[in-house]
Amino acid sequence: MGSGCSSSLPALCLNFVDLIAKVHLASCEGHVMDADQILIAGVGGLGCAWAKGAKVRCSSETDVLLIDADDESFVDAGSAHVLRLGHTLDSVGCAALPPLAEQRMRGLASRTRPFLETAELVILVTGLGGGTGTGASHEFARQAKLHGATVLSIAALPFSQQPTRLKIATTELQRLEHHSDVCVQLSLERLARQARTRGKDWSMGSEWVEDLVDGLVRTLLSMGLINLDLMDLRAIVRQPGASTMLVGSGHHDNLNELFEATIKAPLAPMNVGGAKGCLLQIEGGIGMTIGQVDEIATALTSAVDSEAQVILGARVTPELEGVIRVVMLLSGISDD
Repeated sequence: MGSGCSSSLPALCLNFVDLIAKVHLASCEGHVMDADQILIAGVGGLGCAWAKGAKVRCSSETDVLLIDADDESFVDAGSAHVLRLGHTLDSVGCAALPPLAEQRMRGLASRTRPFLETAELVILVTGLGGGTGTGASHEFARQAKLHGATVLSIAALPFSQQPTRLKIATTELQRLEHHSDVCVQLSLERLARQARTRGKDWSMGSEWVEDLVDGLVRTLLSMGLINLDLMDLRAIVRQPGASTMLVGSGHHDNLNELFEATIKAPLAPMNVGGAKGCLLQIEGGIGMTIGQVDEIATALTSAVDSEAQVILGARVTPELEGVIRVVMLLSGISDD
């Protein structure tokens, strides 16, 4: 069995034992992480924006580190730590110069050490194709790995109408993947398409990133109904192959619509059917039932590889009255 159920809800554990054989739930004896063992790092303008949003969502003392060459990224940083790449008087930043960002990031290894020495899990969010995120993210991930942390990277890829940026991003993505335990790819094109169907600005796609980060942190800190520990997470993220996210939401009385919206919504252009690892987060209002969680988990996990390792996290959020929200992190996706 995988990771964790709340010890105050033994009946919940029993109800999920027979969910399906490939779903691994946490044992109640699993190791519970402390907030200071998790670091959320935003690298570059987009990464910093998403990290700040995740900080607001996460009701814990988890550290957030913002890394950029542009002071604008540090506005409304709140309690987040900031690390500027370059000198105060350097107004140019790293522009579209990834090598410069990489060099500056490497030169600040002594500044990142205090954050990485205590971190067991680093959640790195960034956008690729520009200067800072492209050049500094893989170097920061490398430093985190040297300190023994598990690195989960979330990387946004540019629009197809930006061929130069897309080419740079595709090349540098391989370096970020090399230094990450898993690198979740997000296509800004697909993210924008989904946002339009919901009548929102594409940048609001950060909600999905925040959902994933918030759900992951809460589950690791045993703040949900069903929780997991770092060993369970490592089993999922270290599956070889590509990674992406599926997101969806719907009314709790129309689960079929929720299934369809989620399965048809990968945020990167890849076939998710062969995924070898799946982290499934289910969140709903007070009216969400055990049966609904069971039904959702069974339906969604049937879409991945029959031998896939699947870990389930679930929690109740009173603000989601009548609504169920799903975030799936899929790993081990083949290029076929």
